Amino acid sequence: MIDETPKKTILIVDDLPANIDLLKGLLRERYRIKAATSGEKALAVAAKAPPPDLILLDVMMPDLDGYETCRRLKTDPATADIPVFFVTGRLDPDERAIGLALGALDYLLKPIDPEHLLERVAAVLDRPL
Repeated sequence: MIDETPKKTILIVDDLPANIDLLKGLLRERYRIKAATSGEKALAVAAKAPPPDLILLDVMMPDLDGYETCRRLKTDPATADIPVFFVTGRLDPDERAIGLALGALDYLLKPIDPEHLLERVAAVLDRPL
């Protein structure tokens, strides 16, 4: 029996293509992947229909960092309900608190633990309605 349920879409946002490729490699079998290399591009992609079902957002990016990108996503009614996970190498607990206060659901640390990433993504995207 073939599962004809459409794949959920994840937007990966990171200024380093190698980080995008790593996440894409871990997720593409189960999810549809879109990518953006800046906060501005992420905002544009997220605002287009259909919106992504989840955004994996790097914190440290030039120009528009992940925190400001998240703040803008959460204040725009068109994108406010899209779940956001920060994916970052910043270990400071205060940084995590900032991200969660901005409305992110999770704060995943680099280097990425593939099993943990897949579990956290599945918990949001594969839960029954």
